[in-house]
Amino acid sequence: MPKYAKPLVFLICLLPLAMLAWDGFHDALGANPIEKITHRTGDWSLRFLLITLSVTPLRLLFGWKQLIRFRRMLGLFAFFYVSLHFSIYIVFDHFFDVNEIAKDIVKRPYVTVGFTAFLLLIPLAITSTNKMMKRLGNRWKQLHQLVYVIAVLGVLHYLWLVKADILQPVIHAVVLLILLGIRAWHQRKEMMSSVSAVW
Repeated sequence: MPKYAKPLVFLICLLPLAMLAWDGFHDALGANPIEKITHRTGDWSLRFLLITLSVTPLRLLFGWKQLIRFRRMLGLFAFFYVSLHFSIYIVFDHFFDVNEIAKDIVKRPYVTVGFTAFLLLIPLAITSTNKMMKRLGNRWKQLHQLVYVIAVLGVLHYLWLVKADILQPVIHAVVLLILLGIRAWHQRKEMMSSVSAVW
């Protein structure tokens, strides 16, 4: 794989932010720019989560082993866009009003699951370094299984947020189900192979 592959992927991952900045600079965010920015950072948070989760299925189905090199970067970009999404919610929606934020988290289910997903992502981001992988050993893999829970919570957050047009969240939900299905199929296949080898 070319040496410039990782820097290129890094720049591509920054494109959603660049497009958002471009639209903001050119007053193209509509009548409610804060809502637009919140939704777009949320959309890309979930997209990057699904892209990260697609690395293993693509490797299993097509043998694209080199994609593993980008999985950590993609996961960290998912955390980056989630952090932007949550920061906009705190700063511009509630102006750092902790009491109002707490009430919102308790009263609105879509905020509750979204906030939970964000909290679960934090330890995954912190332990994404090679040093932490070595330190945690097998526990690192167990911890990072949380990404599937986080993705489910992200889809629920999107579904419960949308009031009318649910097409986009449904598409994300279907993609997630397909990715989880491929992984479950592969695990079952490996289990059956192990049983056959024993007999």
